[in-house]
Amino acid sequence: MSTNSTLTLYTTTTTTVSNLTKTDPNPFPTKVKLAQQLTGGAIVHVTTVDQAKIAESAGASCITVSAPSRMPDPSLIKQIQASVPIPVMAKARVGHFVEAQILEAVGVDYIDENELLEAADVSNHINKHNFRVPFVCGCSNLGDGLMRVREGAAMIRTQGNMFVNTVTNVRNVMGKIRVLSNMDEDEVFNFAKEICAPYDVVAQVKQLGRLPVVHFASGGIVTVADAAMMMQLGCDGVFVDSDVFECPDAYERVRAIVQAVRNYNDVDMLTGLNLRGAEGSY
Repeated sequence: MSTNSTLTLYTTTTTTVSNLTKTDPNPFPTKVKLAQQLTGGAIVHVTTVDQAKIAESAGASCITVSAPSRMPDPSLIKQIQASVPIPVMAKARVGHFVEAQILEAVGVDYIDENELLEAADVSNHINKHNFRVPFVCGCSNLGDGLMRVREGAAMIRTQGNMFVNTVTNVRNVMGKIRVLSNMDEDEVFNFAKEICAPYDVVAQVKQLGRLPVVHFASGGIVTVADAAMMMQLGCDGVFVDSDVFECPDAYERVRAIVQAVRNYNDVDMLTGLNLRGAEGSY
């Protein structure tokens, strides 16, 4: 394994730095640590200042500003940044490095290179090592996730269009990791080839028994039970869909989801939270 391509291992306590790309303006370990600060939290999709205020007051660890098909209006991002004290994330189209440059200049805390938006470049993702801001990237399988890590993603978001797809994709990723963890060393080369992922990153996953960066779930998560299920499946946190703001009491629903992420194994508490946050349609 080339020493020039060795990545930093994910760890909750220490980080080992190897030779990184010399053009990287912010070391990858720093970005990973910034993303780790969101572990155990709920990131809420918002489209307005009012929604951002509700999410923040309900305990969201971060908010992500969304627009229908492309990067959100920078003026809206600025208004939201001035309205809430928590980290602000914003979406850029896949491959659109200029949108990412603008978002970095606006001062967002994280950039989500989001595959659900219309792609700007169908062949190339953004070289995330060229930015100081940590990037979040989506995946539907382990191979895609590890490719995004190689490109510099500090957080992986396992994504589904609907909740059932999110569950399927999370189970797929976790299942592949379990298979990899039990492999002989000489089987890892072929496994990396099969999933189309860089060998050195695959070897890290085998060593760690998990992704080498923070792993969240996203897609159709709008209830206490949804959030707790993703956590019990092994995710580090969740993205909450903006559909949650269609509830009559959106604050109570978001607050219940935030508590569910923190107490996902406490069934009695989940039952109480589900009752408290159940007003409105799911």
